[in-house]
Amino acid sequence: MHDPALVIMAAGMGSRFGGLKQMTPVDAEGHFLMDFSVYDAIAAGFRRVVFIIKEEMREAFEEKVGRRVAPHIPVTYVYQDLRQLPEGFTAPEGRVKPWGTAHAVLAAAAELEDTPFAVLNADDFYGAAAFAAMGAYLRAGHGPGCHAMVGYRLGNTLTEHGSVSRGVCTVDAQGLLTSVTERKRVFKTPDGPAYTEDGETYHPLPEDAPVSMNFWGFQPDVLPLFRGSFAAFLGGLTSETAMTAECLIPQLTDRMIREKRGSVQVLTTPARWYGVTYREDLPGVSAAIAALKQAGAYPDKLWENA
Repeated sequence: MHDPALVIMAAGMGSRFGGLKQMTPVDAEGHFLMDFSVYDAIAAGFRRVVFIIKEEMREAFEEKVGRRVAPHIPVTYVYQDLRQLPEGFTAPEGRVKPWGTAHAVLAAAAELEDTPFAVLNADDFYGAAAFAAMGAYLRAGHGPGCHAMVGYRLGNTLTEHGSVSRGVCTVDAQGLLTSVTERKRVFKTPDGPAYTEDGETYHPLPEDAPVSMNFWGFQPDVLPLFRGSFAAFLGGLTSETAMTAECLIPQLTDRMIREKRGSVQVLTTPARWYGVTYREDLPGVSAAIAALKQAGAYPDKLWENA
């Protein structure tokens, strides 16, 4: 089995942020959050990185990200396109929203058929300890059907500036994921985390509930499961859902677990997650990065001496 690959999903539109947040600098040196992910992944034993982008982003992405990363780790680009659909399906006219994270993984499938891989968001900061835990798991030689996820404490993943989507997890005594429920409108309230489905009734969630922040580790045998589940997702769309519905990794892993077609080990680490959902989140994330640099966790310039 090959050394694990890192897959970074960077084709999102950033509608709540108001722009391409994955290519927004977070420090004075001009680094993006994905720079820190690649830096931490190299230290954790990942040996190549696959960037999932939109084709029209390629030139700018390679100039701003690829050229400074490529001297330190092999880089591959793949494109997520609305028109990349299984035979018999077509994208509805007028749709511009990507099909979601599961579709993103399938866009990179040709690069992942023979290797374990981790997949994560370009616009999140996951922490060095999270990469170390995931790298160790994927290099340990677990067999087919043995996957992993880094779990974070819900209360530490919310923003003061609006709602977020979170995959709320339940975990058994062996640390295996038993279910993941996607909550699309989770708020930080004076009484703790709460979600709403109608904008009126709010349901509390525990501060310490483990949540998925889309840092997954998969064996390559997950790819046929994703293909089948994505086709089933497309087949279930209606005229009301076809323009905006997304097929998400947490939904597919939850189905995989319920059907007993694989397991997901939840990796707990002391790593702290930071993310930029809204533009107002950016100063706080930049301050956290600066504090980590001051503490010696990162050099000022990641790639100068890497």
